[in-house]
Amino acid sequence: MTPEKVLGHPAKILSQSERKAYFENGYLLKESFVCKDWLERLWQATERMIDESRTLRASDDKFDIEKDHTSILPKLRRLTQPVEHDPVYWEFASNSIITDLAEDLLGPDVKFHHSKLNFKWFGGGEEVKWHQDIQFWPHTNFSVLTIGVYLDDVGEEIGPMGVLPGSHRGEIYNQYNGDDEWIGCLSDGDLAKVPLEKAVHLKGPAGSVTVHHCRMLHGSMANNHPNKSRPLLLNAFSSADSLPITPNPTPSRFNGTIVRGMAACHAEFEPYLGRLPPDWSSGYSSIFALQQEEESL
Repeated sequence: MTPEKVLGHPAKILSQSERKAYFENGYLLKESFVCKDWLERLWQATERMIDESRTLRASDDKFDIEKDHTSILPKLRRLTQPVEHDPVYWEFASNSIITDLAEDLLGPDVKFHHSKLNFKWFGGGEEVKWHQDIQFWPHTNFSVLTIGVYLDDVGEEIGPMGVLPGSHRGEIYNQYNGDDEWIGCLSDGDLAKVPLEKAVHLKGPAGSVTVHHCRMLHGSMANNHPNKSRPLLLNAFSSADSLPITPNPTPSRFNGTIVRGMAACHAEFEPYLGRLPPDWSSGYSSIFALQQEEESL
């Protein structure tokens, strides 16, 4: 759905100026947006996931762990598709204030795409290199976004997400390396042309929400805080008329579920001028493993 069409529908929780700012800049930050009760429920589910991970010795389809992860000191990079693993996550994604937020920016008919929980563990939690999301899961149009929730306070020292305002209206970059292997981030040559001095780092107290457009250039530094992690719960949504071009790299029974309004009768198309991702039907690891080139595809 085009921005003009979206803005023609009444908003639920955002002002019209906030909606226009999102379409102009490609991102929003809403501090202390998620209430305390929801944060407590999400933390309880997350603590259950962390405890379950303690027995792991290697990453799997559910958990992506750091190399020095142990039962005594777990170090998680990602929980893949949390909506699959605890009903609290799905309730939050499908019927909460963030679903209303998605509706304000995508139009009345909203479809769930996927979820993930990135931990960025203390004491060296890995950076996320600068990248765009749409190359991971191309759609027929760009009415696709990701909503992040900081489960704890996020300051400069623990690697807040950085965005480059306006980059969602620019180039769709190639995210393969010189050996034609997918790495899910910009090459050094492309990154050198990006004005990173204009980046905005999205900090805020627990419950703050980030929203970024599917073409937004974004990334974050490593977390070197000695005892504070940066759990960021991410849920991606699209307008119902935006259809995936390629299979979802992390399948879930909830992929494609309509969470607001109705299913679309027609797809809306915009030219997709980026290279398609690899065929991930044989499996997908995580953006951390790919960007660190821990494995080849």
